[in-house]
Amino acid sequence: MALAKDPTPNPAASPINQKLTADDKIELYRKMVRVRRFEQVSLQHYQAGRMGGFLHLYIGQESVAIGCASLMGANDHMITAYRDHAHALGVGMSMNECMAELFGKATGCSKGKGGSMHYFAPDKNYWGGHGIVAGQTPLGLGLAYGLKFRGLKGAAMCFLGDGAVNQGAFHESLNLAALWDLPVIYIIENNGYSMGTSQERSSAYGKCLAERAEGYGMAWDHCLGENLYEVRARVGAALDRAHNESKPTLMEISTYRWEGHSVADANKMKYRTKDEVERFQRDHDPIQVWKAVLIAEGVATEADLKKIDREAQAEADASAEFAKASPYPEPESIFEDVYWETDNKTEASEIGRHFFND
Repeated sequence: MALAKDPTPNPAASPINQKLTADDKIELYRKMVRVRRFEQVSLQHYQAGRMGGFLHLYIGQESVAIGCASLMGANDHMITAYRDHAHALGVGMSMNECMAELFGKATGCSKGKGGSMHYFAPDKNYWGGHGIVAGQTPLGLGLAYGLKFRGLKGAAMCFLGDGAVNQGAFHESLNLAALWDLPVIYIIENNGYSMGTSQERSSAYGKCLAERAEGYGMAWDHCLGENLYEVRARVGAALDRAHNESKPTLMEISTYRWEGHSVADANKMKYRTKDEVERFQRDHDPIQVWKAVLIAEGVATEADLKKIDREAQAEADASAEFAKASPYPEPESIFEDVYWETDNKTEASEIGRHFFND
């Protein structure tokens, strides 16, 4: 797997990063570490048999979700695929509600009915968490359409993996995004292997996957995802395009997941070499990259950052205890949260029809 070859010259100097205070930079570190510890604790309990379903971990990619979430304004939205824990924590969902969802408990963010792939927080402009490959891409388009229709200055950031770029729904979404000038940013989190097949064996491309945007007359970019300054600078430019020009962007961010496609991926060391995994863990860990930046800039000391790490570990451990102590959903609740109209007893739910008069 190759890293992106086109980093921004001195991304720390970009206007969007110059606005960061010392506290902001430390908070970005805290959020990345919280994701790492949450994922590690969830893995422990999954392997202990306390969780069912799937578990798609984000370890090694923290800078992408956290960097993007840090750019969101009041009218910016986020939607992603099934590797959704980091994005959820990044927009402000609590560890308790996220961990409880993994345990299938009623206190979970989806009341224990969604599991790992279905985190949602509409109050935080976070729309999931979708298990169908590329199924979120038309939905991200719809979020952007809604913003434009309502005359709001905002954007929809829609995340997908490199395995989703060959799905028809994605290409249909690119076509409409370009045709209607919608403020959507499609962000390919390219960890190089789709589920377990390398990009070289699964996708036809030139320099990178984002080049496909040229077929739709759409702006595109490609950058390295291990450095928060780089992510914020490049995605920030796409957000500016969406906000001020109502134009879409196809963004590809090179990253690397340390674990397999999911915890059930028994072949994770068969399609990758041990040396490759260790090289990324040693030289391209986004948390260690950002830690080095903070120490070099004099923003924090080693002791400061170790304290943050301990706090994140304690919070993750406590969230697991919260989840274990929480009740399972009552059997009767299986009929709830299926149709919004029914739960809210609207007129449409009574007559079984919708009327659109606006």
